[in-house]
Amino acid sequence: MPSTLPAPLSASQRSRIRRLARPVDPAPGDEAGELNIVPYLDIITNIMMFVLASVAVTFVGTINIQAAFAGPRVSEHDVHALHLTAIVSAEGVALTTADGHIAPGCGAIGAGVTVPKRGEDNDLVGLSACARRIKGARAESALETQVTLTASPDVPYQTVIAIMDALRSDEAGELFPAVHLGVAR
Repeated sequence: MPSTLPAPLSASQRSRIRRLARPVDPAPGDEAGELNIVPYLDIITNIMMFVLASVAVTFVGTINIQAAFAGPRVSEHDVHALHLTAIVSAEGVALTTADGHIAPGCGAIGAGVTVPKRGEDNDLVGLSACARRIKGARAESALETQVTLTASPDVPYQTVIAIMDALRSDEAGELFPAVHLGVAR
């Protein structure tokens, strides 16, 4: 019975197969092969997924306030202008005018926090009463409608809004409806 096994390879045949199977370095100017961009695309996809997952959504709220030019207003050049400023801090609200700082209790000019906090909350009724007292102190102040509100960075947003509302009006009527937001320096 004849054998169906292939004949063994000679040494020269094995040498030739090894030589042809060995990778050949590309000649200068020839491309080294195709560029594999799959790993690059995997990295970009992962980065995009991370960016999309970590984007913060910002909700914007608006508050209707009068424009600075609305309503009666004392001229900027008037020496009797009030220039009321409310500075909100962790201790309470300090009020200043063109005449100087308003002392605690809203009675006179002096240093200190004009309307200190009561416990953890600001005294909004006391702040409105103090604003009413300042507005009624001089005849020229009755025409004032502007207040500049400045808050330190550690004051919560809700507190700033509550103080803004207390300065805009009270139960007796309008106080300082034109609220300007200032930057603490």
